[in-house]
Amino acid sequence: MHKKIYLTKEGLAELKREHDELTQKRRPEVLERVSQARNLGDLSENAEYVAARDELSFIDGRISELEELLREVSVIAEDNGKGAHTQIKLGSTVTLHVDGKKEQYTVVGEWEADPALKKISHESPLGKSLLGKKIGEKVEVEAPAGRILYKIVDIK
Repeated sequence: MHKKIYLTKEGLAELKREHDELTQKRRPEVLERVSQARNLGDLSENAEYVAARDELSFIDGRISELEELLREVSVIAEDNGKGAHTQIKLGSTVTLHVDGKKEQYTVVGEWEADPALKKISHESPLGKSLLGKKIGEKVEVEAPAGRILYKIVDIK
């Protein structure tokens, strides 16, 4: 059984871009390096051949991983500003009040999560507790430093 991979349109475009870069550019370049290194003779002592072959193996693995992801992708639907944003769902950008300050997060699928960019996974403790909530509601999340209370201020 495969798990659905949730991505925004931007996240899907980024995965496709990486796949194209690997298949159209990087893989052919590394294949050429393997071929050239093979022509240098004794493969058992040929460091360039070993390095190029290892890089090719890594690229092929990443291409396979990306192709698997792309088969399982479900794109997060956008509201395009139509209708009120009343409930937090995948793709929502949420303004939270925590410890006297406001923080803004976007709830995304796990493959796009990037805490440094304030993109949190829908499967993270905070992401799970936010899903389905409305403006004005509070959620409490267990963190390594203790329980943290968040109040939902805005949903976009």
